[in-house]
Amino acid sequence: MMNENKTLITILVGALVVGVIAFYASQYSSHEPMGEGMGRNRQSGDLEIYYSFKAVLASVNAFLLVSISVIYIKVYNETGLEFSLGLVIFSFALLFYALTSNPLLVRYAGFMGSGLGPFAMLPDLFTCIASITLLYLTK
Repeated sequence: MMNENKTLITILVGALVVGVIAFYASQYSSHEPMGEGMGRNRQSGDLEIYYSFKAVLASVNAFLLVSISVIYIKVYNETGLEFSLGLVIFSFALLFYALTSNPLLVRYAGFMGSGLGPFAMLPDLFTCIASITLLYLTK
């Protein structure tokens, strides 16, 4: 039990560190496509806040989902149950969603954001809640 709590705390601290790194990365990444200027953010106000928050949530989600995937892969290797394999696939699907919805990855690939305001980050918020729930249930 103590080892499981230690693992959970380590994962949550790691998620916090990833969130802080993603926040700083979002502050220094461009809001324009590659080739049109790679400098400090040129947009301000709400869009910058949403962009930063979405980048943090997507990065934390990816970290949590990598942790969950590793745990589920271990469970599958130990048990060989189809249900465990389903959990591995489920966690990988969520991981790919988190990676591809991360505005930092989208920005570095040279694409612009959609400018949906807070609605652009809500799916990531719900995915983060689901990831934390899965992590809690797993441990």
